[in-house]
Parts: sequence; C-alpha cells; structure tokens
Amino acid sequence: MHSISFPYSNTLNLNHIFSPKRVAPTRLTVRSVYGFEPLTRSDWQSSCAILTSNVASQELNDGAAADHVPAVNDHKNAFTDLKLLPNGKLTVGEKNDKPFQPKPLTISDLSPAPMHGSQLRVAYQGVPGAYSEAAAGKAYPNCEAIPCDQFDVAFKAVELWIADRAVLPVENSLGGSIHRNYDLLLRHRLHIVGEVQLPVHHCLLALPGIRKEYLTRVISHPQALSQCEHTLTKLGLNVAREAVDDTAGAAEFVANNNLRDTAAIASARAADLYGLNVLADGIQDDPNNVTRFVMLAREPIIPRTDRPFKTSIVFAHDKGTSVLFKVLSAFAFRNISLTKIESRPHRNRPIRLVDDENVGTAKHFEYLFYVDFEASMADVRAQNALSEVQEFTSFLRVLGSYPMDMTPWNPSSSIGDHH
Repeated sequence: MHSISFPYSNTLNLNHIFSPKRVAPTRLTVRSVYGFEPLTRSDWQSSCAILTSNVASQELNDGAAADHVPAVNDHKNAFTDLKLLPNGKLTVGEKNDKPFQPKPLTISDLSPAPMHGSQLRVAYQGVPGAYSEAAAGKAYPNCEAIPCDQFDVAFKAVELWIADRAVLPVENSLGGSIHRNYDLLLRHRLHIVGEVQLPVHHCLLALPGIRKEYLTRVISHPQALSQCEHTLTKLGLNVAREAVDDTAGAAEFVANNNLRDTAAIASARAADLYGLNVLADGIQDDPNNVTRFVMLAREPIIPRTDRPFKTSIVFAHDKGTSVLFKVLSAFAFRNISLTKIESRPHRNRPIRLVDDENVGTAKHFEYLFYVDFEASMADVRAQNALSEVQEFTSFLRVLGSYPMDMTPWNPSSSIGDHH
C-alpha cells in the first residue's frame, strides 16, 4: 500500500495524486514563413496555437532537421520554426470568399509554445462550430478556443503549454459515457477543475437552395444520428445514414465538397460558419438531452466549502471487485451522495486468474472504478471517506475536486453538444 497525502488537510494525505510536476514553458525563437509583415503581438496571441504545418526541429550540433516533435522536458533544440497562418489571413495567391477557419491541431502540431498573453486558451475536440466549442465558451467566456482533431491532442495541448485548459465531454444523458476520455483521464496527469452541462440542440443542415426531398444521405457523428433517428423518419426522409467523426466536421464536409444530395446534423452555429441552411431545427428525438463536460488544467484548484463541490476519484484493488461494497459503504455511512460510478477494464492487467482445484481456473476481468461524489475535499466527511477507501484499495487517485455546475437547465437555450 502506498501512502498518500493531501495538501489541504492533516486528516488525509493525497499529495502524489494531487501535485503534478511543474513544467516551465520552453523559450522559442519563432519566424514567420509567409510574405506578410512581421506578426504583431496580437496576431501571435490569436494564432500561436493554430499550427497549420509540420514542425521543423533543428539541433545545435549539426543543424539537421528531426522528424519527431520535441518534448517539453529535456528540450535541447536551439529554435523551432512554426509555420503560422494568422487567423483570418490567406497565403499569397490564395482566394477564398469564406471566413478562414483554423485547422484543428494534430499530434504532429504539438510543439512547445512560447509564453502567451492574458487571454485564456481552451482546447476542445472538433472543428469550429462543434458543440464542444460551445461548451468551451460557456465554461470560459471570451476565451480563445483551440480546435483539436482528437481527444488525446486536447490533453497533450494542455500538457505542452499550448493551451491553458481543455473542455472535454465525459457523458451524455442518452448516449452514456464517453469511454475514451475516462481512459485518457487516467493516462494523463491533468486535473479536473470544473464541469459544465450543455443541452443538445441538433439541426438538419444543407446547401442553400436544397430541399429535403432532394436528399439521399445524412451524415453526422454516430450519437447525433442515433439521437435524431425517429425525427428523421417523421420528416419523411428516406435517406442513408452515414457516420463521420463529428457533427461540425459533417457540416464542413458538405460545404467544402458542394454536396447537393447530402445533409448534415450539426449545430446552428455550424450552419452560419459553413454557409448552410437550416432545413429543420431541434430534430433531436428527446428534448431532455444534455452532455456533461469537464474542464481540465495542469494544476488542481484549492477545494472550498462555501459552494457545492464535486470530487472525482478512480480506484482499483488487486483482489477483484469484492471490495466495491466496502468502498461504497464508506460514502453511504457519511451521507455523501454518489452521482456516478463507471467501471473500465484495467488496461495493464485486463484478466485475473482464480484457481480452484475442484472447478479449474476461472478468468475474470480486472476493473478500475471511477466515482463522482457530491462533497469537497475540504469537507472532513470526504477526507475521512477517502481515508477509509484507502484501506480497501491498492490504487487510489483524486482526479479533481471542483465546483458543481449549478446553472439552471433550459433545453430551448441550447447551443451545443459534445461532438
């Protein structure tokens, strides 16, 4: 059993799970590769995270370019050329009558960023117009939202100081948990510092002049397609359903490829961004459809007791799941409400063997358990509960203790979802 420490109390120690390594941002020399005048400070701040080309790394010793992206720790490179495309500007000779939308970050774009200005930069998965962009805006008004093509890229963007925060979905009231992000929460060392709940509001989008009877195909994220299945049938649409990576990406695909027989299911903002018409508004089958997002940061926040808090933990035990009742009892006896229990197979040890001479050898899955409960880690009840949980588990980590989203829910005011 490993000892654990908690920095806000003498009752319980959770230090190694609540105190990440502090990594200072790497200083870089950056050159623009376009024929414009030198970037101003405001240009840099608005586009430093929109890396549209591969990173060229050069060593001091031989000046040879490396094919890999340098890490923040032990970064030896003298300088890095970032090919930046300022938001709203076009390259020489390029013509476009539509507003420029920043290209989502990819794994190859994740190079350490220099010191930034005061505007908070928030990573999300998807393209501009995605529901996650709306969640980022609700969580951090007036932030600079940074699109990422994968959930993992959003995690890495925060770890590498390219972004200050990430806002990512963890569950939907109809589709259930987003398992990928639960796995990534354990793999990365970011901390949950808040949550935001966003009602889902889907629209059927098509090119201008296209009517519903012209359509032969509807594309969107798989969950969006399933959430609108009955409504599409009621609209009399005899169309093929095709799944793509995200809802806003579906709208962008229809617009960029001038698809006159294809509609997308996405947000009204995506229609505005990509020049599409809204053929039908609010097409989700269930109006009570909401997605919960978590806000992630490099450092945890200090828990308080002056407002409702929620705490998220993950634990495991090397002797199977029989310990689950004891763990849950630690919260029940202290009248602490659990809001979520999620089990995920242990990736490093997925199978447990149980030997019995009379029966033979049985194989069982090993599980990690994710639990959310309504209490602050500044609350003595929560500290005592985790102190008891520690006695029954072989692994325990606090993912974050953070304010609950107490915003009144109004489905009609929805602006987004998680794709």
